Amino acid sequence: MTHSHLAPVSAEIAYRVPWHFERENRAQRYALRNLGAETLTGVTLTLHGGGVMPATAPSTLAPGDTLVMTISGRDLARQSIAMVRWFRPNGQEYLWPVSF
Repeated sequence: MTHSHLAPVSAEIAYRVPWHFERENRAQRYALRNLGAETLTGVTLTLHGGGVMPATAPSTLAPGDTLVMTISGRDLARQSIAMVRWFRPNGQEYLWPVSF
């Protein structure tokens, strides 16, 4: 008999990522909109790769709220990726990668 070290499977339906990432490349402006039904806390966006983005404090976004940021860099689509981090009301932490 083998024992698994994996967490038990939850009966909960898969959690749908609540974000819409809006790209306005010419203006170097990007917006992260909460399309979900929950208020999300500790929302941060970190940039990895060749781009540049000013640092921001963690945000709380209610349904419909938008976090606007300026991201610049040459060829972001090939040289950078963003990571969105947030917490649901139940305290669960989530990460979502965003490509340009």
